[in-house]
Amino acid sequence: MSEDRATTDSCDCLIVGAGPAGMAAAVELARAGRDVLVADENPAPGGQIYRNVAAGAPASIFGAEYVAGRPLVEAFAASGARHAAATTVFLIERRDDGGFDVALSHAGAARLVRAKTVLIATGALERPFPIPGWTLPGVITAGAAQTLLKQSALAPDAPVVLAGTGPLLFLLAAQYARAGISVAALLDATPKRNFRGALGKLPGFLASDNFAKGLRLIGEAARSTRLVRGVTALVAEGEGRLERVRFVAHGREETLEARALLLHQGVVPQIHLAMSAGVPHRWSEARLAFEPERDGDGATPVDGLFIAGDSGAIAGAEAARAAGRLAGLAIAARLGARAEASALDAARAAHAKALRGRAFVDALFRPADHFRKPADDVIVCRCEEVTAGAIRDLAQRGAQGPNQAKAFSRAGMGPCQGRLCGLTVAELMAEARGESVAAIGHMNIRAPVKPVTVAELAALARQD
Repeated sequence: MSEDRATTDSCDCLIVGAGPAGMAAAVELARAGRDVLVADENPAPGGQIYRNVAAGAPASIFGAEYVAGRPLVEAFAASGARHAAATTVFLIERRDDGGFDVALSHAGAARLVRAKTVLIATGALERPFPIPGWTLPGVITAGAAQTLLKQSALAPDAPVVLAGTGPLLFLLAAQYARAGISVAALLDATPKRNFRGALGKLPGFLASDNFAKGLRLIGEAARSTRLVRGVTALVAEGEGRLERVRFVAHGREETLEARALLLHQGVVPQIHLAMSAGVPHRWSEARLAFEPERDGDGATPVDGLFIAGDSGAIAGAEAARAAGRLAGLAIAARLGARAEASALDAARAAHAKALRGRAFVDALFRPADHFRKPADDVIVCRCEEVTAGAIRDLAQRGAQGPNQAKAFSRAGMGPCQGRLCGLTVAELMAEARGESVAAIGHMNIRAPVKPVTVAELAALARQD
C-alpha cells in the first residue's frame, strides 16, 4: 500500500529496495505485526528481476521465472507494509539510542525517518565494461536494455549486437527473439580457460534447478541469432554515435554494422549505501567484487543493520527471495516477535538450495582480465573522463590506492560516485602496484550516496 507521509517519521524496520529480498522481508515483518516502511527508487515494486510484473507483462516474452514473481508482489501489496515508491535513500546514520536516522528523497523533497532496524536490499548493478568506444551514444548495458523492454516495451534501433559474458546476455537474446526483435549477433567473450576452471564445480550445478534452464536458454539464444564464441577483443566505433562493432574471435577480426551495442560482463553487489553506513566489506576473488560482512541471517557488524539478496553477494532471484525471508524473520525476532524455529529452518534450507551450483556459474562466467583492466587510452571514469592510463600513471608515481587516485584525478567524484568506475580503478591500482585488490581496497564512500540538492540537505537540518 502507499505510505502515509504523516506516519513515516518512525518505523520498526526500514527496508531499502522492493526487489525479491526486500519484498519477502517486508511480508515476514508485517506478518509479525511490525511497522515496516519499504523505500524504493522504482515506481512499482519488483526490482530489476520482477520489474513491471504486476502490470501483466507476458510470460511468452519474459518467461515463467519472471511471472513467478507476481504472487510475491501481490503478497507485498497486501501485507500492510508501507511502500515509498520513487524514493531514494541517500543516508543511513546510527543514532545514540541504537536506532538509525535514514534520509529519504522523493520528488525533490527530503525527510528523515527514525528506524529501529534497517535492511539493505538494493540488489546488484552491472560490472563496468570499459572498452574503446563504450562512451558512444548507442552503447548501453544489457541490463539497461532489459529495463527498457520490461518497463516500456522499448528496444534499441537495429542492428543490435550483444557482447560480453554472463547468463543475462543469453536471456536477453531469447527475450528479444520472443518479442520479434532481431539481434545481429551475440559476441560471447567468456574465456575458454573458464570451462576448465569450472569443471570441478559442475556437480553442484548439475544438482541445481538451473542446469536444465541454462541449457534451454543458451539453445534458444543460439537458434535466434548468430552466436560467436571466443571473442578476445571488442571495439565500438563511430562518428558521434555507434556505427560499427569490431571484434576478434579465434584470431580473426571482423566488423559488424550496429546501431546499438549492449554490453555485459556480470553483476556485482550495490555496496555504496552499506559502505557509507560503516559496514565492513571484503574482496571476493572468486566473484571479483567487494561484498559486505554479514552472518547467515543477514546481520552485519553494524548492530541492527541487515543486508539481504544480491546487495550482499550475487546469487539470483530465488536466493534473494529466500535471503529476504530469512532476514525478515531474524529482524522480527530481534524486535521481540516470537521466532518459529521451523520457519527459520525452512528459510535457511530454501536459501541453501537456491545457492546450489552458484560457484559453477561464478567460475564459468568470470570476466577476462583485459576486459576488466583495459588499455591506457580507454576511459574508465565516464563522469570525469579519466583514462586507465591516468590511473596507472598515478599508481606508478606513488598513489597507494583508489582514494588517492580519486583525489588526484577526480575518478569517482562524478554523479555516479564511483559506481561505474570504482571496481576498475581498484583493479588497475592493484595491478600497477603489484598488490592484491584486497590490500588496495575500495574508494571511501560517504553520504549522501546519491545526488541531492542543498535545499534537501537544509530540510533535513530543520527536521533534526
